Amino acid sequence: MAKSSLGEMRHISIIAALALLSALCGCGGPKDIESAAQPVRIDRRALVGRNSPTLSGLDSLAPLQLGNGNFAFTVDITGLQSFPEAYRHGVPLGTQSNWGWHTWPNPKGYSVETFPLTQYESGGRSVGYLDMNVPGREQEVRWLRTNPHRLQLGMLGFSLTKSDGSPAGPEDIDRIEQRLDLWSGVLTSRFSLEGVESVVETVCHPDRDILAVRVRSGLVPLGRLKIQLHFPYGDTTEFGWGGRWDMPGSHRTELTRVSDTQARFVRSLDRESYAVEAAWSGAGKLDCAEPHLYLLTPVGPDSAFELVCSFAPDTLPGPEPLPGVSVTLEASRTNWQNFWSTGGVVELAGSRDPRAAELERRIVLSQYLTAIQCSGSLPPQETGLVYNSWAGKFHLEMHWWHAAHFALWGRSELLERSLPFYGRILDQARRTAAGQGYDGARWPKCVDPQGVQMPCFIEPFLVWQQPHPIYYAELCYRAHPDSLTLARYRDIVFATAEFMASFARADSSGRYVLGPPIAPGQEVFDCRSTFNPTFELAYWRFGLGTAQLWRERLGLGRDPGWDTVLERLSALPVQDSLYTAAESATDTFSRPEFMTDHPLMLGALGFLPETPAVDRETMRRTLKKVLQVWDWPGTWGWDYPLMAMTAARLGERSLAVEALMLDTPKNRYLPNGHCYQTDRLPLYLPANGGLLNAVALMCAGWDGAPQDSGTTAGFPTDGSWNVRWEGLSPLP
Repeated sequence: MAKSSLGEMRHISIIAALALLSALCGCGGPKDIESAAQPVRIDRRALVGRNSPTLSGLDSLAPLQLGNGNFAFTVDITGLQSFPEAYRHGVPLGTQSNWGWHTWPNPKGYSVETFPLTQYESGGRSVGYLDMNVPGREQEVRWLRTNPHRLQLGMLGFSLTKSDGSPAGPEDIDRIEQRLDLWSGVLTSRFSLEGVESVVETVCHPDRDILAVRVRSGLVPLGRLKIQLHFPYGDTTEFGWGGRWDMPGSHRTELTRVSDTQARFVRSLDRESYAVEAAWSGAGKLDCAEPHLYLLTPVGPDSAFELVCSFAPDTLPGPEPLPGVSVTLEASRTNWQNFWSTGGVVELAGSRDPRAAELERRIVLSQYLTAIQCSGSLPPQETGLVYNSWAGKFHLEMHWWHAAHFALWGRSELLERSLPFYGRILDQARRTAAGQGYDGARWPKCVDPQGVQMPCFIEPFLVWQQPHPIYYAELCYRAHPDSLTLARYRDIVFATAEFMASFARADSSGRYVLGPPIAPGQEVFDCRSTFNPTFELAYWRFGLGTAQLWRERLGLGRDPGWDTVLERLSALPVQDSLYTAAESATDTFSRPEFMTDHPLMLGALGFLPETPAVDRETMRRTLKKVLQVWDWPGTWGWDYPLMAMTAARLGERSLAVEALMLDTPKNRYLPNGHCYQTDRLPLYLPANGGLLNAVALMCAGWDGAPQDSGTTAGFPTDGSWNVRWEGLSPLP
């Protein structure tokens, strides 16, 4: 039997109480009362349908995406990738995966293993860090930062021709109607070229990295619509497409005609290789137009044409034949209908607050985007599988913001897909800790699939990603409170706690401090002099306390060393009755340069549960001060959910909504559901995941939430919000 949500349980309790009262009074029957009190079931299909994105023109910031968590495909107005140049300065079109990575040649043998560590003083001893500021090593740093890089697997689009034989451009396309039906995962694109209409259905297989395309167009029998497949070389740009089209001699594409309706392309880039298989309906002529560029021309009088295209890391033919378009469409429909029919759901229809419809849209689209971009076998990069940020590497401190919400929305299995990564790099994380003189495992920050961290000025000093695996394990245990979950994550939990206890050191007064060197999550302070950042202190308490709870569940008893740290850990720093960013940053609210980036001190009560170490009124004053003075252009998209969670836990319901929907440049959600940050970062998935975390807390509440909060814990109760939800779990 599925777990009941907090709201459902409260509702059931009310029904039971009313039924008992009716029986005692002898008036009316339980059936009558249950009928009157039964909540109206949320029409999930209607909810998803009204928030499915629809486009009527080319918007370079709002291309739509299809994907399955490990593979994604970004399309233009034609339903494929026909006009990539039109999106170059917006959200780039791309085809990316969790397995597709490339490394440029390394003739000088650059390696982080041989890169010199920079020594920093820490509590009277010297500790080595992978700092990038090493004179004379600039070229080496550049190579290490950008390799390996996530690979653009290929551009699949239409080659469209006008009646005079010239190539059609995006300016020639009109009567555009494009809709992504989220309930089925099917993208339907309608457009016209010189009065000739085309209808294209595009879909991604839920379990295999396969695209299926169905075309109905009067351009097909005229020979004016062809399929174009173009393969690039790898791109080391830190914020780039992941592909270079100007180096044809640096890679190879080998074409094999499997049959008259199927072809296989084997790709070789230095030491990496992968395969692309294409199968189509009817007769088709396949030509190599130029190196790495192939054109498939449908032949015959039929205006309908179908294509399936598979991408795979293995260059050997797969054991299974390619599924047809109909099979792929049905697999997609089944998958997405199941996705939307189960797990959490929130509906805001009927609310009087004018922001409700937009918030509902953001909630639905964020569920879709994080499912296709952030639910794979690796922690996601901040731009998911759309294009490369930081050369495609992923940031472990952002993993919580990308994926923790899956467990809160009844989809813990989507979070757990990426958690084996920590087990794979556990030995490496232990070596990192041991090399610095610490116990346990020190998790890296910005890493590649092997867990190798690149040299940087800030990454090696961040520590707020350290407790994250404990938080994930606890969310998984709350979803599945059994011995299997405890056994699966115990090594990760204990190794993490061992490092945390070891990293905290006793000062001359006997209290335990964090740093220096340390970089707070608010990345504006000098790591060499910073100590006791507020959020990190609170997170240390949560992490070590939760690890102790895991020991007790396993019958091991509490670790006395961890308890010593918990008992003597420094108090959260306060200045002028406000929480500061760190004990070393007493001037947080008097220097403009410190009132930017993440107001992470708020996370000590919001992201984290309330403890005796946090004073509610001090945090309330700090929240209101942040809302009054913070530099919003300098923030990031997850800062708004962060503030909303703090406001909700403080009972500041109106402020929770205000923070979540703050009208600022970094809190702008595009028509496709992505959260725009800057031209360099036109989408930012931690914002989408953070929004879902905040909404879960504002609906289902948290452990120990006030029982008089009704069925929502963070929305105003003045009648302006009509919030209905199912299947959500409270936060710790």
